[in-house]
Amino acid sequence: MAHRPVGFPVMAVAEIMSPLRSFGEIDHGLAKERLLKYVSTRGRSPAATFEDVLLAGLARDGGLYVPDSWPLFGPDEIKDLRGLSYQGVAHKIISRFVGDSISAADLSELIDKAYSSFGHKAITPLRQTGANEWVLELFHGPTYAFKDVALQLLGQFFGHFSQKRQAPLTIVGATSGDTGSAAIEGLRGVPATDLFILHPKGRVSEMQRLQMTTVADQNVHNIAIEGTFDDCQALVKELFNDLPFRDEVNLAGVNSINWARVMAQIVYYIYSAVALGAPDRKMSFSVPTGNFGDIYAGYAAKRMGLPIERLIIATNVNDILARCVATDRYEVEKVVPTMSPSMDIQVSSNFERLLFDAGERDGEEVNRYMSSLKQSGSFTVREVVGQSIRQDFDAIRVDEDQTRKFMRKSLNETNTLVDPHTAVGLAAAAAQRPDSSVPMVTLATAHPAKFADAVTSAVDQPCPLPVAFEKMRDLPERLNDLPNDVVALRKFILEQRVSAS
Repeated sequence: MAHRPVGFPVMAVAEIMSPLRSFGEIDHGLAKERLLKYVSTRGRSPAATFEDVLLAGLARDGGLYVPDSWPLFGPDEIKDLRGLSYQGVAHKIISRFVGDSISAADLSELIDKAYSSFGHKAITPLRQTGANEWVLELFHGPTYAFKDVALQLLGQFFGHFSQKRQAPLTIVGATSGDTGSAAIEGLRGVPATDLFILHPKGRVSEMQRLQMTTVADQNVHNIAIEGTFDDCQALVKELFNDLPFRDEVNLAGVNSINWARVMAQIVYYIYSAVALGAPDRKMSFSVPTGNFGDIYAGYAAKRMGLPIERLIIATNVNDILARCVATDRYEVEKVVPTMSPSMDIQVSSNFERLLFDAGERDGEEVNRYMSSLKQSGSFTVREVVGQSIRQDFDAIRVDEDQTRKFMRKSLNETNTLVDPHTAVGLAAAAAQRPDSSVPMVTLATAHPAKFADAVTSAVDQPCPLPVAFEKMRDLPERLNDLPNDVVALRKFILEQRVSAS
């Protein structure tokens, strides 16, 4: 079959996502009906404000923060979002979570700054790919991955509160590829902050690595860890659980253990659903996921009142989530490197948040699960917890051959190149389509050029690179190799902090 030249997709339905009216001055009154607080999934930390949760990242009992109750949007409130810009919808949603930690005027300014660098005016445009099938393009930010949507805003929040508190921050994060570059882009050059990003050495794509290591700002520190992403993530959690060190360096986190990441991602579920007819129509979403943060944001949107029919957990062969949903048994296996490396994860941190809700918010039950995971690498959820999860979620495992097949299928049928992670989502959506009358939206989590070698190999056609990517290959890299050792990591952070000097 002959193809016309393939570049990057032209938005077939961008018009439906374009801002039709400015949101102007948003009434912040709804957020003041009740001051939202946050609680730990392990139940042993006191309730906290949004500001405290943002800067803490992980609760001091080792748990993850969640709202003490879900702010609800009724059908009329969802209808009122129609025609708003992405920024306008973001303000409406996020204002319900930040309470009085940020004024309405400041929040509006922070949101506008966060999304000013995006290459599409709709921020997260929809593209129709079939009969009642859509792709939500989340890669129009500065680093061409969905992580930009949350991390550009998180960077603004950190700068805002650091200035407010007049205290330097030490920010850490683990990345399987995209979180690191997005966090760096959001925080590079921000005064009174140091950013330390850990990535698994040799297990990210070339462009993912270069996007991190070619940044010259002195507050950015890249660390290549001998190990997997799970090892990097475990090191970050060890730092947070070392309370004296945490207090000494004023530690904050950029991983999706930070509630603000999840909060920012809720917006594009609601924004896209409204564009496709919500609340008058239900939606289903297929989400390629490893750490469970992105799809958990969809669950949060559903709990807030968005009419979601099904949430499909799309995994590659590192399928701990699919196995757990099917069997109620969460059991860590060896990480297998794949062409979708951002999903090469066995310990999905945000799954703890779902376990907390599914178990009727019993922190002690979550503690038992997490203790068993640490001791034996596994746990089994109660049957009622598993049933609760299956009421909202399906989970599909997609192997490497299926991933290649759907990369080719997208090119052949819609003339669109997709990256391997998005292909996993498309394959899962095709395998688990409960009702063809319900719009199926697959989240496109990365620009194909971020995984150019895998794309070229799968479709036997060159993957064009943005000019910015080509230029990176000529830039010097800055990174440090460290062993998988928390003592060495602590020492490095203490020695390298610029903000403390």
